[in-house]
Amino acid sequence: QVQLVESGGGLVQIGGSLRLSCAVSIGIFSFNQMGWYRQAPGNQRELVATITVLGGNTNYADSVKGRFTISRDVAKNTVYLQMNSLRPEDTAVYSCNAFGPRVSYWGQGTQVTVSS
Repeated sequence: QVQLVESGGGLVQIGGSLRLSCAVSIGIFSFNQMGWYRQAPGNQRELVATITVLGGNTNYADSVKGRFTISRDVAKNTVYLQMNSLRPEDTAVYSCNAFGPRVSYWGQGTQVTVSS
């Protein structure tokens, strides 16, 4: 059973920073892509950022470009999301995803709350 365990969420003030981690129970080279997604109350889950495992190519939602950075450490089987200049609209449950080939696994999520 593949497990993805997120950590690093919490309560932060506007303009603050958080670093999320996603620890994967198997080598992340088993997957094509790792990603972070978020879901706020009443909203659908949306993509935040993705990174290809082999090439490290990244993709970001327009709303987080220039503020968030996704990275991976293949030796530690861990994916990170560095979040800077946080805004109230970033408040959500952030979940990690491991994708492909022919599989998709999700973590349980970690809550991020940005308050004034």
